[in-house]
Amino acid sequence: MKIYLVLFFSFLFSHISAQPFALRYMQLTSQQQELRMAYVYEKTAIKSNKTIVLLHGKNFSSNYWTTTIRFLLKQGYNVLAPDQVGFGNSSMPGNYQFSFQQLAYNTKKLIDTLGIVKPIILGHSMGGMLAIRYAIMYPDDCRQLILEGPIGLEDWKLSIPYTSIDDTYKSELKKDKASLKKYMLENYFHNEWKASYDSLLNDISSYLTKKNYAWNMALTSDMLYTQPVIYELENVKVKTVLIVGELDRTAPGKEKAGKQAAEKLGNYPALAKAAAARIPNCELHILKGIGHIPHEEDFTQFTKLLLTYLGK
Repeated sequence: MKIYLVLFFSFLFSHISAQPFALRYMQLTSQQQELRMAYVYEKTAIKSNKTIVLLHGKNFSSNYWTTTIRFLLKQGYNVLAPDQVGFGNSSMPGNYQFSFQQLAYNTKKLIDTLGIVKPIILGHSMGGMLAIRYAIMYPDDCRQLILEGPIGLEDWKLSIPYTSIDDTYKSELKKDKASLKKYMLENYFHNEWKASYDSLLNDISSYLTKKNYAWNMALTSDMLYTQPVIYELENVKVKTVLIVGELDRTAPGKEKAGKQAAEKLGNYPALAKAAAARIPNCELHILKGIGHIPHEEDFTQFTKLLLTYLGK
């Protein structure tokens, strides 16, 4: 009986600890409609005036930052992790002009509403593109910029044929859990799946049936292709850290390019070196044996590196 009770409580507490932080919401009037922006905002028990804002990637939400949030809180940082409009638990409007400028503006409004002053901005994947745009738009309100596996370090439209939003929408409607896992396996985790990735897959697939989700994904896919940030890297004036995985080869839509072109896309070690040389005050670190999501694939290595740069 005691054994069963131990197993039961071990199961119970392990699941409680895995639950994400409570979501809050900011009402947002944007583009003539009332929306809400979901976010996690937690303050450290250690007295601190430093806040880190975590910006998620295109196929993600604030949920995949849960372990990172817990870690940063213990290190003495307040943490804000929003779901951008169109993602996660935020509003998914039927009509919205998505742009990195609009999402940066929304993020700034949330930061100001919460009274956060000069945060550190950490963006992953598409969140890296957004973080760059934020740092360019609000350089005086950005203490430091950290880019984790940012996409957009190349201009895909130069080699990938354009796909209309309508056609992209049709493709988004066909996605299911199996196809998502295949995409993640090939593009994020260099064909090495771990059981720990299942929760990430479950979270992503949970949004597939939400109203307007596929449409919002189509609209934001178009944003990725038509609004490159690669040409403005010299305008990033804040201190920047660029972290990429050695095995990261993520390039949305590369399957539509010819074979020779596709093989050249998404070479992040080379792309990151070129980008770091153009950002005025940038430190580069390439994680060996890691793919697109360092904080999921090797949390210990990622956070050890993160603390090193945060301390500078």
